[in-house]
Amino acid sequence: MNSTAGQQLLVRDTFTTAFMKNFIVVLVWFLLSYINGSVVATFFRHQIFYEDPRYILFIHMVINDAVQLTVTIALFVVSYVLYTISVGVCCFFILVAVFTTRSTPVNLAGMAIERYIAICYPLRHAEICTVRRAYMLIGVIWFISVVPDITDLFVTLATEPLSFFQTAVFCLRPNVFKDPVLLYKRQAFDGIYFSLVFLTLLCTYLRIVFAARALSTERTPAKRATNTILLHGVQLLMCLLSYVSPSVEGILHIIFPGRILEIRFANYLIVYILPRFLSPIIYGVRDTKFRKYLKRYFVCSHPRIDTRVECKDEED
Repeated sequence: MNSTAGQQLLVRDTFTTAFMKNFIVVLVWFLLSYINGSVVATFFRHQIFYEDPRYILFIHMVINDAVQLTVTIALFVVSYVLYTISVGVCCFFILVAVFTTRSTPVNLAGMAIERYIAICYPLRHAEICTVRRAYMLIGVIWFISVVPDITDLFVTLATEPLSFFQTAVFCLRPNVFKDPVLLYKRQAFDGIYFSLVFLTLLCTYLRIVFAARALSTERTPAKRATNTILLHGVQLLMCLLSYVSPSVEGILHIIFPGRILEIRFANYLIVYILPRFLSPIIYGVRDTKFRKYLKRYFVCSHPRIDTRVECKDEED
């Protein structure tokens, strides 16, 4: 969550408004938790999925988004119930939120590359995209997601007295990691991350499009892959909102003075809540294979299914 100015933190909602806002976000959290829980349960109950690198990367992103959503909603509720918390606790929540937010775009790039290999090099796909390499890629994703931002904590430990971590603050990143250098470092890394991910998605999309046009036979898998990567692009743009939202929030506050609380709430729903709906939809609903098993467990309510059954449906 972000703020446009320190003095605006003193603005508070009425009890009724605060209750309704918290009721809405908690209700959304329950809804998304049920959807994500259903998807995760379907994945782990069928061996066919956790032996497929494509679905391993997918379920990693679903779990990552679920953690990110839980942490940001917890911070949202805490900001109304307690208003301030200790810096030490705030550091933990902020860092988890930052790590999970940063890992999503990198995960999207990995999934796009997997689709590119599946379409453009189908005979080598099983050799290149293995389960072991999928887990190695997840390790790399977390490494490059954690390293740039964990330095914020080390810099703060070096520049602030230990008593600072026992003080109470309104839990925002600028209120905890105050060094101005960290802001420039963060902006630089954000630009590098999103540029690389965007170029990856663009290149894989174009290569798959060209491969589809070159095929004289069935083009459906390539067409579906291009649609999937386009949706990944939409996810990436929505992830980008979290980095430009402070500036947008400031502009909107100038245009609509006195509406900072409404602007913040709308910003929170659009930037942090809405993107979390996309991950389960892209594979959980669009993917024919996954949808079949998801229906069996959570729509048709079949209590038991042999996890050794191989699904022969065509992949999305």
